[in-house]
Amino acid sequence: MGSDADFEDERLVSLAVILPLAVTGFVIAAGCWTLFAVVGIHLRAELNLSNLQFGLLLAMPMAVSALLAVPAGLAASKFGARRIMLVCLAGLAVCMVILLITDTFSGYLLAAGGLGLAGGFYSAGLQFVTSNCKRSRLGLVLGIFGAGVTGAGFTYYLVPLFHQAFSWQGVPLAYLIVLLLVIALLLLLTAPEDTATDSESQTSVTELLGCLWQGRIWRLVAYFGVVAGSFFALALWLPDYLSSQFVLQVDSGARLAQWFVIPGALAQIMGGGLSDYYDSPKVVGRSLVIGLLALLVLSYPPMTLFISGVDATITFEFALPVYAESVFIVVLGLALGCAMGSLQRMAIIESRQNVAFVAGLLLVSACSVAFLLPIVFGAANHWLGVRSAVFMILFFLLCICQLVFSFFCRRDERRNLLYPLDISGLPPRW
Repeated sequence: MGSDADFEDERLVSLAVILPLAVTGFVIAAGCWTLFAVVGIHLRAELNLSNLQFGLLLAMPMAVSALLAVPAGLAASKFGARRIMLVCLAGLAVCMVILLITDTFSGYLLAAGGLGLAGGFYSAGLQFVTSNCKRSRLGLVLGIFGAGVTGAGFTYYLVPLFHQAFSWQGVPLAYLIVLLLVIALLLLLTAPEDTATDSESQTSVTELLGCLWQGRIWRLVAYFGVVAGSFFALALWLPDYLSSQFVLQVDSGARLAQWFVIPGALAQIMGGGLSDYYDSPKVVGRSLVIGLLALLVLSYPPMTLFISGVDATITFEFALPVYAESVFIVVLGLALGCAMGSLQRMAIIESRQNVAFVAGLLLVSACSVAFLLPIVFGAANHWLGVRSAVFMILFFLLCICQLVFSFFCRRDERRNLLYPLDISGLPPRW
């Protein structure tokens, strides 16, 4: 009993060191995802970029993240998560150096692609933190790690701040310094055996796909992709939307957008923590309902209603002021973040032996949706001429997700009542 208690104490102490380092690294990595959402606007003016070139800069980090997520997860399982995290952080540091020295579109495009190493960091980082975490704290720990997405919001604040004081190149320099510091701390405070490869885990892609070819796993990956992809896509789209909708400066729109990203990212902690104590499907379902209500209000465009009265025409104006729109955007971010934290916990619990691989699948799904949605948003704005069509699309997408999620959860509940043990002989895991 004493040795077990000592082992748990060692795991807790190790987690207390590992988790802050992993979260700090993910904050910087997530900031890389949205760096060109604000910087790209300045580059478009400086380099006279076309809409296609600007779109490529915006989409490249997400696209490359989707490509690297699964290979990085497999590499983390085989070589150790700590080593892969260090490689990804070093690659991101090189990208920051490129941003500091380049002045051509090809150089910026190369750096934008390199920022996709943030996806590899996410896959390895999930394995890094879960290897020292008990199941009773898994949701909370995963939520804290996922809250590193706040880095995307910090970018919206830092770029305008540095641009006014010096130039936007100050942001890559600041990120470079922090990246080098995190690399040094990882090397000094953690040992390779902290994330040693599990001998029982499978590393063959064929074996992994065969093991994970269960309806529940792939459904969870799809749900997470829709919810997290919607969150990331809206985070990329909001600075331009808010600036255009309310005739604001780009910097002001970026600062408003951070009130969607930062509360939403932090809400993952709440979603994961609530899932540790309550039924995860209930947390997801209720979070999506709140998000749908917020989207329903945001979907209404500014409009004028004319009513023919007895003596005169009565006119009603409907348009959400900027402060009211901001409140509903914050509510939407909180709801999506809470659902992301709970869905992430559900997926990881389903596959504790293959955490890094499943983390890669989660990120591939999310990045793929986040890559496609801005294209759909732009097409909808072009064809419909209504900026709030963005929220209409998300309402439709999340409504389908909620209906499918509820249907399969109720089916699983009925199955668990009839068959208390699942196929593996274990009790229900949610």
